[in-house]
Amino acid sequence: MKITRLRTRPVSVPLDRPIATAIHRIESVGCLLVSLETDQGLVGESYLFTINGVRLKAFDEMLYGFASTVEGRDPHYVEAIWQDIWREINPTGHQGVTIAALSTLDTACWDLIGKAADRPLHHLFGACRDRIETYASGGLWLSYSIDDLVVEAAALLDQGFRAMKMRVGNGDLRKDVERVRRVREVIGPEVKLLVDANQAYRPKQAIQLGRLLEPFDIVWFEEPVAAYDREGQALVRERLDIPVASGETEYTKQGIRSTIETRSADVLMPDLQRIGGLTEMLRAAALADSFNLPISTHIFTEHSLSIAGAAPNCISVEHMPWHAPLFRETLELQDGALIIPHRPGTGFTFDPKAVERFALAPAR
Repeated sequence: MKITRLRTRPVSVPLDRPIATAIHRIESVGCLLVSLETDQGLVGESYLFTINGVRLKAFDEMLYGFASTVEGRDPHYVEAIWQDIWREINPTGHQGVTIAALSTLDTACWDLIGKAADRPLHHLFGACRDRIETYASGGLWLSYSIDDLVVEAAALLDQGFRAMKMRVGNGDLRKDVERVRRVREVIGPEVKLLVDANQAYRPKQAIQLGRLLEPFDIVWFEEPVAAYDREGQALVRERLDIPVASGETEYTKQGIRSTIETRSADVLMPDLQRIGGLTEMLRAAALADSFNLPISTHIFTEHSLSIAGAAPNCISVEHMPWHAPLFRETLELQDGALIIPHRPGTGFTFDPKAVERFALAPAR
């Protein structure tokens, strides 16, 4: 099997209403859809995304620039392709747009490998499970009023979620605490509650907030301080009983290693786009496991399920519904867990009608 053509297609998926975290205002999700066509008629698919479609053209140019690196290659040589791209981006750097391009092509190659074998990827990686815990992450935003939070928390329970994440980071610790208190009242003591500060606080503020939140049985306190302040985050982790989760902004296993070495997180959250694709995600998971640390994958819910099915130290995946409209298949939630599909490859394929509806430009 040979890759005959790399194709890209920019799309934009609007949100039902604008939302906000401590550092973002989000109105839409811009995606670059990637297809690797082959001489056997199989197509490997993957995507990258940017909030509000910012700099999507730059991502497209970077990714399409690797057409000559993948065309004419057998996708089964995914490791060789990964290493060739890694060497090629050395002058530009191993973070940012370059790694996003590498990640997307790597995942598309793996999708082809699974489809050629007619097997789900977690079986090819070495399966350890067929379902994984998840938490609702597509709601309970910082921009919501307390009344909005109460209504949505109840709705998430009705949808079958048994864990959910809310955003904090108002700058006023009392407001954060009151919002958490009200959500906990709605969901009761049995449902897991996670909080994400989106890097809003300095270490001392984060420690103060964390102590105030401890009575509410919080599963983890995510990104309490600036992502680059690993020493500050390590201090927060040392001073609190609530576990600290971080790692979504780290690039490749080297970034995960730095987080581990600074002891700045209890739960590592590799992001498929930043980590270097499925190939590097497996390495990062194994690295974390060697230190007896759990991972919980960040966004990219559909494609991260293959990692969750093969990494024994993966404790959950983030249920983010942003990209669901692009796929033919839907995520299956049962008893608070997501079912890992047994369909070939990643198990998810782009819906042509949806792609046309959300398209920003023709395919390249």
